[in-house]
Amino acid sequence: MSDFRLRVFQAVAQHLSFTKAAQSLFVTQPAVTKHIRELERQYGQRLLERRGNRVALTEAGRLLLAHAETVAQSHQQLEDQLHALSDPEEAAGRLRLGASTTLAQYVLPGLLPAFQARHPKVQLTLLNANSEHIAEALLRGELDLGFVEGRSKSRDLHYELLLTDELVAVRGATAAGPPTRPMPLAEALARPLVLRERGSGTLEVLEFALRSLKIKLSSLPVAFYFDNTEAIKAYLEAAPEALGFVSRRALDRELSGGLLEIVPIAELHLPRQFEALWVQGQPLSRPAQRFLNFAHAQLKPVA
Repeated sequence: MSDFRLRVFQAVAQHLSFTKAAQSLFVTQPAVTKHIRELERQYGQRLLERRGNRVALTEAGRLLLAHAETVAQSHQQLEDQLHALSDPEEAAGRLRLGASTTLAQYVLPGLLPAFQARHPKVQLTLLNANSEHIAEALLRGELDLGFVEGRSKSRDLHYELLLTDELVAVRGATAAGPPTRPMPLAEALARPLVLRERGSGTLEVLEFALRSLKIKLSSLPVAFYFDNTEAIKAYLEAAPEALGFVSRRALDRELSGGLLEIVPIAELHLPRQFEALWVQGQPLSRPAQRFLNFAHAQLKPVA
């Protein structure tokens, strides 16, 4: 059986903070400190260098972290195999999903209740982060299955098409309504732009399209970078002169409520793909495979 002290150590190593580790494990900070000291006494090594409120792994700490991750993976595999013996047809055990912001906010949540009803023995968690962070979390063994958008690929990850999407330019609703003709590209890009942050698949798709038109993002009047789409939409509602780029899937409420409107832009087309991803050469666990199959069956192309 896995040692809870190793879970505590992994949490500290992940967050590089005793306080955040305690919060993530729902234990007190003194309890975290106690478990770390016990491990250091057991192995006769300092595992962490304390630097004010932050910590860093020592060489011994890095070695123990690699061991702890192996133990955690082996323990999870054991649980999955024991569940499979008890009911070969039922998915059970832990399923750690991670999704980039658009997917985590507008696509996956609608699938979760039905999946939980069908597979009540699966313990689901969903990490919301940008595409770059989801890929990194998979490679660190912190997720079982990821969902991202964007063009960048890692050779260490396997990618599978899930769904097509489109980015559209949007602005605050006007009395005249959406333009009947595409706005000239130069006029659109002269407006204050409200964009997603570096590392997001949304910004990567836009930047790639601009680069194909020989336009550098750094030359444009960016008013603000946000780390989520909801903030972009709220900004646009309050700044009618600004222009933002978001997924068409994120606009149902705002378009039907007359809060925002889509602005076609001449020469600028922003199709993209949502993809599932996992570690190359590593088979999906039964819960992960069941969720992927379920997602494929339920999701439909954007209209």
